[in-house]
Amino acid sequence: MKAIRVHRQGGPEVLTYEEVPRPVPGPGDVLIRVRAAGVNPPDWYARSGFSTIPAALRPRLALPTTPGTDVSGVVEATGDGVTEWRPGDEVFGLIRFPNLNNGGKGYAEYTTSPVGDLARKPAAVDHVRAAAVPMAGLTAYQFLFVHIGLTPGKRVLVNGAAGGVGHFAVQLAKVTGAHVIAVASTRHEEFLRDLGADEFVDYTTTAVEETVRGVDHVIDTVGGPHAHRLVHTVRAGGTVSPVFFGEYHRDRAAARGITFPGGQVRSSGEQLADLARLIDEGSVRVGIDSVYPLADASAAHERAERGHLQGKIVLTVS
Repeated sequence: MKAIRVHRQGGPEVLTYEEVPRPVPGPGDVLIRVRAAGVNPPDWYARSGFSTIPAALRPRLALPTTPGTDVSGVVEATGDGVTEWRPGDEVFGLIRFPNLNNGGKGYAEYTTSPVGDLARKPAAVDHVRAAAVPMAGLTAYQFLFVHIGLTPGKRVLVNGAAGGVGHFAVQLAKVTGAHVIAVASTRHEEFLRDLGADEFVDYTTTAVEETVRGVDHVIDTVGGPHAHRLVHTVRAGGTVSPVFFGEYHRDRAAARGITFPGGQVRSSGEQLADLARLIDEGSVRVGIDSVYPLADASAAHERAERGHLQGKIVLTVS
């Protein structure tokens, strides 16, 4: 089969399109014929050597490897003991995450997955949109409902609201009955208001910390050295949930009773099934920034590194 491989860490040019052996499903696994694969930040972090992560925390990646944890496709075969899925079933999933060296290997024509990491593909969307959901959708889902425990009537600010995690967080918060403030650049306003954002703050013209107060929860998908400015928007006793590393002056925040609930996203077929239900109901839509064929994965990574995405980047697999 054809797959993308990384033999050495570096820029997008190290992604090579080559022939590799087709995997065989083990006990409790299924073999998936991949129709589309989502592109996520961990893919390019790993490819580049985790340069955005503090040196002491950088994981070790075994090479060569095939990137990709988000897939949508069709069950081709099943391993021993599998009763949940049959050949021909359309499925999607975040595969074996956060297991770095035995992850999804989704940038390929075929991959394997534990049955528990999969859910039935939403009928309302194609494989491209389904592949855009798993990591970003589960990150938003787990932050809002597992770590925060969002309840109706809360005020939620989403920073970086137009990106993969951000646009799902906006919609899931709205589904729960929250008042949502979306922070992004000018060109994303119509997109975010169409997704249900109650307020929009254009960070290119407005300092959010000077205009927003009394927020119950912040979901920050941006992080960085100036992330502490968002703490000023939060009420005493509220929360800030960082998706990426950032400087939040946590000692000062603690003096106001502000906490930082969160954690690493993890595979969950059960939670994906809930997201699929919301997509099929029309309560959640999937934003697509751009689509590339599998062989052009390097171009997809170049687009990702330019940033300012509106939705997700997806690879199609013929």
